[in-house]
Formats: sequence, C-alpha cells, structure tokens
Amino acid sequence: MSTNKQRVSDLRALSLDLLDEEVLKLKKEQFNLRFQRATGQLENTARVRVVRRDIARAKSIAAQKRAEQQS
Repeated sequence: MSTNKQRVSDLRALSLDLLDEEVLKLKKEQFNLRFQRATGQLENTARVRVVRRDIARAKSIAAQKRAEQQS
C-alpha cells in the first residue's frame, strides 16, 4: 500500500508534459504485455493490472492539474 502512496506523490511532482510522457510509456508497456499474453509468453500476469491502474492514476492526476490551470 505504501508503494501506491509513493507512486502518487511521485506523479503529482511531475509537470503535465512529463505526465503525458508517462502515460504514453505505460500504454506502450500495456500493449507489450497484451501481446505477450496473447502469445503465451507473459509470466507476470499481475503486471497487466498494475500497469492499467498506473495509467488511470496518471491520467487522473493530469486531469486534476489541467482543471487547476483553467481555474
């Protein structure tokens, strides 16, 4: 649980551009994981769930920062 809190604080420290880059990086990893799962090469199946949640976390923080900028 502490890793999630640490991950959130790390993401909040990033700028919007870096958050967008992080989302892009995570989406590429998600694609690779899906490809590995389809070909039967995926060993760590839990990583798919972690990456999906990290993408959502990064997108949420980016949306919050964009809303703050518009205010």
